[in-house]
Amino acid sequence: MSAAVETYRVYAIKYAHHERLSSANFIGGDSHDVPMPLDYFVWAVVGESRTYLVDTGFDQEGAAKRGRIITRPIDQGLKELGIDPETVDDVIVTHMHYDHAGNRTMFPRARFHLQDREMAYCTGRCMCHAALNHPFEVADVASMVHRVFDGRVRFHDGDSHIAPGLSVHRVGGHTDGLQVVRVHTRQGWLVLASDASHLYANMEQERPFPAVYNIGDMLEGFHRVYGLADAPRLVVPGHDPDVLRRFPALSREHEGWIVQLDGDMR
Repeated sequence: MSAAVETYRVYAIKYAHHERLSSANFIGGDSHDVPMPLDYFVWAVVGESRTYLVDTGFDQEGAAKRGRIITRPIDQGLKELGIDPETVDDVIVTHMHYDHAGNRTMFPRARFHLQDREMAYCTGRCMCHAALNHPFEVADVASMVHRVFDGRVRFHDGDSHIAPGLSVHRVGGHTDGLQVVRVHTRQGWLVLASDASHLYANMEQERPFPAVYNIGDMLEGFHRVYGLADAPRLVVPGHDPDVLRRFPALSREHEGWIVQLDGDMR
């Protein structure tokens, strides 16, 4: 008999911000070229007996190197949810770009979930090309290699079950092994799309983001994430500031940086 599907609470935690124009967010630019900033998130998936973290963000050193602004440290956001980074057992890494796979020492006991193809991609011949290796930090990749040899990485090949009510699905596109996370919530099946779609506009208008390994996979990924969710409103993009407006804040004190994705939308 299969295990009962668990229902999770899901939180988006904003930790950084980057001002930019809309022309930088679409292949071919944007005729309006208006301000269209990016926010940076990690996500917490909280069950009755276990908590999963999705992605690990970057630290102040990474922010300075890339010209980003840390708005609140990730560990502060986690502690607001009662999560101690040192006790986190499972981290799902959607892909190995610097803004999703940093903070290398923050989760000392965690096991990391990663697609086979992402590890092959970020350690293989594609990294000989500056246009593809630019969003990766060598130290982050090396740290993941060390975790492999320490027995702290669980690899997945395509669609994979993590726990009842929680699964990962490779969509590729932005990177070769990018995976999205499907979570069962009280609102239905929700998809943390991460960088399968940076912004609502990318997937809603089918206009790919410029940082891309395979445009065809990215376009197909837009359809895939909608197919995995119970409703379009339950597909959460990776960098859109509008996420903080569409979903309810954890409390008044958390307006603008922690929202509950399984809450009633505004």
